Order: sequence, then C-alpha cells, then structure tokens
Amino acid sequence: MTAWVAVLNCGSSSIKFALFDAARSPLPRTPPWSGKVEGIGGADATYQDTDTPATSIALEEADPYHAALARIRERMRERIGGGQLAAVAHRVVHGGARYFQPARIDAQVLADLRSYIPLAPLHQPFALEAIDVLLRERPDIPQVACFDTAFHHTLPDVEKVLPLTADAWEKGLRRYGFHGLSYEYLAIALAERHGAHARGRTLCAHLGSGASLCAMDDLRSVATTMGFSALDGLMMGTRCGTLDPGVVLYLLESEKLSAHELGQLLYHRAGLLGLSGVSADLRELLPRETADERVALAIALYVRRIVREIGAMVAVLGGLDLLVFSAGVGEHNPTIRERVCRGLSAFGIVLDGDANAANAPVISSPDSRVRVAVEPTNEEWIAARDALAVVR
Repeated sequence: MTAWVAVLNCGSSSIKFALFDAARSPLPRTPPWSGKVEGIGGADATYQDTDTPATSIALEEADPYHAALARIRERMRERIGGGQLAAVAHRVVHGGARYFQPARIDAQVLADLRSYIPLAPLHQPFALEAIDVLLRERPDIPQVACFDTAFHHTLPDVEKVLPLTADAWEKGLRRYGFHGLSYEYLAIALAERHGAHARGRTLCAHLGSGASLCAMDDLRSVATTMGFSALDGLMMGTRCGTLDPGVVLYLLESEKLSAHELGQLLYHRAGLLGLSGVSADLRELLPRETADERVALAIALYVRRIVREIGAMVAVLGGLDLLVFSAGVGEHNPTIRERVCRGLSAFGIVLDGDANAANAPVISSPDSRVRVAVEPTNEEWIAARDALAVVR
C-alpha cells in the first residue's frame, strides 16, 4: 500500500496543496500531484491540479473556505485511491517564541497556535481552520505544523529585540522573521548549486505577493526584513512594509480608524495595490507604468525599498558574495531583477542581460563582483520532508 504525505499551504483566499510519495527515499522534490484553489470568498474561485486545468468552481457562500478544503480532500482521496496518508504537513506562518521545530499537532499545540493569530492575521487563521477540520474528522491522521518563523531562530538577539520597554521581550514582542520554509529550502539548494560560494555572505530575496530578504552567513539566518509581523520590511503586493509608527498613531487618532479598519488598510489595501490604485500584480502594472504616473511611482518605490534594504543587509553582512532572487516575482520577472541590480551597481553587480531574460540559474556577468542567481523555492517539499521526520 502506497503511503503519501499531503501538504497544505493555506492563505486567506487561496490554498496550495501537494502529495508526495512517502515511500520513496530520499523524498523526491517534485510532487507527482499538486494544485491550488484561488479566489476563495470571491465570485470567480478556480480549482486546478496536475490532472485538471484551471476551472471555475462554485463554493458555498456561507463558508467558502470550508467548501474549498472539502473539494481538495475529495480530490486527494480520489488521487490516493487505495493508499493512505502517512501525515499531513501544514505551512504555519507563526510559531511564536515557543516552536522552533516542526511539531505534531494536538489540542494543546493548536491552542498555542491560535494565540499567535494576531501576529499573522493574513495566514494563521486559515491554516488552523484546515488543521481543526482534520483533527475533528480524521484524528487518526498525523498532522504536523511546519513554521515559517523557525528558520530565523538563529538570529542574534540584537536582531530580535525591539527598542521598547524591558518587559516587551517577555511578552513575546520581538522580531521573528518569516518565509522560513522558503529560506530553509534555499539554504539546501544554494549549497548544492553554488558550493562553498553559498556559504559566504549570501542574501536571498523572496519576492512574491509577500516579500522579504534574508541575510545568511554559512547558510544560517543572521538578519531578515520581516520582524514581529509579516507587515514589516519590504513593500509588498497589498502590504505596506516598514511604516513610520507615527502614521499608525495618526490614522488611529486623527482619522479615527478602528483597529479592524487599520488592519484591513495595512494588510489588504496598501503596497503596490494601494499606491497604484490598480493592482497588486506587477505583471499588470509594468505595461501601464509609462501611461500612469501612480503606477510608475508604485513600481519605483517597490524597487527602491528592495535596493535600500539590500544595502542595509550588505552592511550587516560586511559585504556580499551571492545575491539570490526567488519566489514568484524573483523567479519570473527579469525587469524587476534588472532594476534592483541596477540600483546596486555601487557594489559591483553586473547582470548578463541574456541570462537574466532567460531566468537562468546564474544571471550575473563574469566580471560582476557579486554572483547573482535565480533559485526556485520549494516550500512544499520542505514541509513534507520535515513532517515525515516528525512522524517516523
């Protein structure tokens, strides 16, 4: 009987999923079956998997997220056939100050993870909903939480501490860092592809709808741009990134925004979407920038913030040997990569235009003082691998 490990990566309006063959060792990095549901809660939800092209689906209006999970479970059962699930791995964004390793989920762990919802409201509740449903309906299947914060456990305290009162640390107010499953995979893949070069001063840019940087020394996290929450650091698709806290106070006191309204603004209506007034997707914005000043300004600020934060990270690292672009924008958008690297020309970065246009593994020219790479991330494989290590 074939044993499988399922991976669920739950966001507020989308769920990515995959099945890996748990009987194979080492675990293959490409799942034989995967897919996603997008547009949950909207009028145009779609379902897609390895065997099925993107298809519009109707989800129950009263609880579309639960309906999407039910659709995924149904398709997984069909795909598994006579096999069984050895484990279900969940990408859980926040492990707080307690969870630094993948954890098998029980009622106590679930209760702990619920307490971190205010720290990651865009993702945490949805992963926990999927976990809760399976705990109630299939308590016999082991579930494992794999944490986006765990990779950054190696950050020095000077990178974690916040400049608040002395008791803030004990209350859990500190910088945690995120996108850890992505960076954990990159640490493996970069060592394989670039050898000793990757073990020097490496900077990874995870640029997707969410975005962050991670500075690595010997492939361990030593600095990152996201902090206490996934709002910090770089400007993102709908999130603001680093923002003067005085602006938050102004919005609360003078504009009389409620905490909920403020959260909606900073998480869902800021960033590229907010400044451009058009879209959070660079694929839609770039063709418009010559004709729309707001779009052009939004893209310019997006790039400027990346360049500025990379400069700060290089200072912390004491130099730079390898710059890596990953995730949706980082892997597939040569224009953004070129503009970022142009802004970093003072560090001796020179791109090979043809290699960059082809999304090649190495896109820097031979005379560049810094090697620049493109490395696809693989959060699902990391989650599957880590979950199997817990349950075996």
